[in-house]
Amino acid sequence: MDYIIIVAGGKGLRMGGDLPKQFLPVDGRPVLMRTIERFNQYNPQLGIIVVLPHSQQNYWRQLCSKYAFAVEHTVVDGGETRFHSSKNGLAAVPDDAQGVVGIHDGVRPFVSVETIARCFEAARMHGAALPVLPVTDTLRFVDDEGGHNVQRNNYRTVQTPQTFDIQQIKHAFNTEYSDNFTDDASVAEAAGMKITMVDGNRENIKLTTPYDLLFAEFLCKQ
Repeated sequence: MDYIIIVAGGKGLRMGGDLPKQFLPVDGRPVLMRTIERFNQYNPQLGIIVVLPHSQQNYWRQLCSKYAFAVEHTVVDGGETRFHSSKNGLAAVPDDAQGVVGIHDGVRPFVSVETIARCFEAARMHGAALPVLPVTDTLRFVDDEGGHNVQRNNYRTVQTPQTFDIQQIKHAFNTEYSDNFTDDASVAEAAGMKITMVDGNRENIKLTTPYDLLFAEFLCKQ
């Protein structure tokens, strides 16, 4: 059985409001519900684990009731960092489970079903995968002497879901936190796993700023 861990620990500060960004409505529905529904659309049998700060879970239950949200999922407590939240999510996956588990940002509701499928299939074949996009802007390396431009062809922007063989990623997360863990794939790489890159999709943005919400409303109306 395959699983998806949806990490939703945002405080919403950059949005400028009190409501955590995963609960903000986009075209009439909370962002987190849209994210969960996209994975359910990919595979209705997928085990869905939602990681939320404990203080937000009662509000989430109220939202599920208000919107009659019926997609089955398990809620677990968030942690101090993304690493700890992902680790809590992985702990909810049975220790003897075989298959692929993905870890996804709760505020990326526009990941395409095709991107999800590419990630899960690549992890099934190679052990670990993540979706990427080519860099279109000019990149500059910055140092104390002013820096210099670098070849953007050598770089990619990274999205989620990042997908892994369940047993291998559970083993990888059986370690202490490090500042070098910038995402879930970096934990896997530290344990010696090789990461396969697949194509992401442009709409798969992380909703972080008020501008992102405007873009999200536009995407919903297309």
